[in-house]
Order: sequence, then C-alpha cells, then structure tokens
Amino acid sequence: MKVLVISGSPRIGGNSDVLCDQFLLGAKAAGHETEKIQLGKKNLMPCLGCEACAKTGKCIQKDDMEEMLDKLVGADVIVLATPVYFYCMDAQLKMFIDRSLPRYQQIKDKKFYFIVTAADTSHQAMEATLEGMRGYTACLPGAEELGVIYGTGAWKKGEIQNLPVMEEAYAAGKNL
Repeated sequence: MKVLVISGSPRIGGNSDVLCDQFLLGAKAAGHETEKIQLGKKNLMPCLGCEACAKTGKCIQKDDMEEMLDKLVGADVIVLATPVYFYCMDAQLKMFIDRSLPRYQQIKDKKFYFIVTAADTSHQAMEATLEGMRGYTACLPGAEELGVIYGTGAWKKGEIQNLPVMEEAYAAGKNL
C-alpha cells in the first residue's frame, strides 16, 4: 500500500511531526511504500473561493498544492496530523484541506488515520479538532477512518517522546 502522511505542523520536529515519523517507521517495517509531506516546508496559499477550479479541475494559484493533490489521489492510506491550537487544527492543515477542492472527488476510497497533539490531557478536548478533520473526510467518496492517535499531554517540543503514544503510532503504521 501507498501510505501518505500529511504533517500539518509548522514546527518541523514538533510533537505531531514526531508521531508522523513513528507511524511511517511502522508502515515501512510492514513493507508499505511511505511518504511524508511537511506542510511547514511547502509553499501553500489559502483558497481564494474564486470557483475557477469548478470549471477546470485546477486551481489558478501556482504553488505546491497541485503536486500534493497528485499524491493524495495516488495514496491508499492518508494520515492527517495536526497540533491542536485553541482546540482547532492548525492553519497549515486547514489550508491544505480547503485547497484539495479541485480534485476532492478523485480522493476516493481512501483509509484515514488522524494524529492530534496537544498540551491538554483529555481526549474529549480533541473532539472539536477531530470533527473538522472528519468533516473533510465526510466529503470524500468512500473515505474510511481507521483510527485516531492522541498525542495529548505534550506541549513543548520533544515532550511526546516520553509518552506511550510513540509505540501506539508505530503499531498503527505497522498494523495497516
């Protein structure tokens, strides 16, 4: 299978980004083809709401999104990962989701994992963030949620490495 991880964190090597790496290590160990896109390293502009893509199937903006859309369409499993800021997904992941509009109907029959990290220790507190992510996948034909990896109780960069969720992320990737 082709496993594509979308790391929304603007902080390369941050807690959600580290969990992405653990997931990918597990998926590689299981023999899957893997790739990670770090949105913090991409040139990505917000959707203009111009609806030009409705006619052409392509966005009028010239940035890194077109290449990323090709990868989304070609993946079997997609992991969406975000740090939780004020109980929402971060701006980078939200921009990415909005910009998938030109080809969202082609992002079909995909399996999804969600990775969320936050200082808050409550899984319940992550529900608002997860509802935004689930709202996206509800619009994708045949999308199936495989699970959520909660990296809660980690605020400062690197704190996630001391938590049991590291093994959970690895196991989720390995058990695809």
